[in-house]
Amino acid sequence: MALKIQCFTFNGFQENSYVISDQNGTGIIIDPGCYSRDEENELAAYLSDNHIIPIALLNTHAHIDHVLGNSFVKDNYKIPFYLHKDDTGTLDAVRQYASLYGFDGYKTSPIADMELKHGMNLVFGEMKIKVLHTPGHAPGHVIFYFEEEGFVINGDVLFNGSFGRVDLPGGNIDILKESIFEHLFTLPEATIVYCGHGPSTTIGREKRDNYIHQF
Repeated sequence: MALKIQCFTFNGFQENSYVISDQNGTGIIIDPGCYSRDEENELAAYLSDNHIIPIALLNTHAHIDHVLGNSFVKDNYKIPFYLHKDDTGTLDAVRQYASLYGFDGYKTSPIADMELKHGMNLVFGEMKIKVLHTPGHAPGHVIFYFEEEGFVINGDVLFNGSFGRVDLPGGNIDILKESIFEHLFTLPEATIVYCGHGPSTTIGREKRDNYIHQF
């Protein structure tokens, strides 16, 4: 079994959005940050050109840069939206401050259809995903661990050489450190980490070099 991972870098925050699909064309969309018409078209064209049928929308967390395309995805593909309940307030707040970040055309995200919970296992086609609750950057932040394939979609918890900011509402450095050390650094060192911003990395590299160790 082999899954295909496609990363798109969208919006002014240079946020990484992901489409994961199996060999049968079943797909999931994670953190769609598409805001402009061109970005929406880029996502739609990829799905169409590759004959991928999306069956789920998942958010690692609900900061504005990760949810700008939620409404577009829901409106166009009519698929269930998954979010941890502790980020419901984070999602609701986006409509209140979107214009302050220059996103005057923000289309309010729908509320979640399905609740993500720590330790739950999701299956979409041939994709098997373990959900781990990893707060600290956002209260309801989760990561999606594809154990059989050896990678994790980790949103804004861990970056290549860095980690998620903790100065936003709900952020806490001590809680973030706990999430990283208990849930990410316990994964196999060869695990590939696909980040919400910037290049991918590996668990082993970050265990050695990430400056989270200095805090």
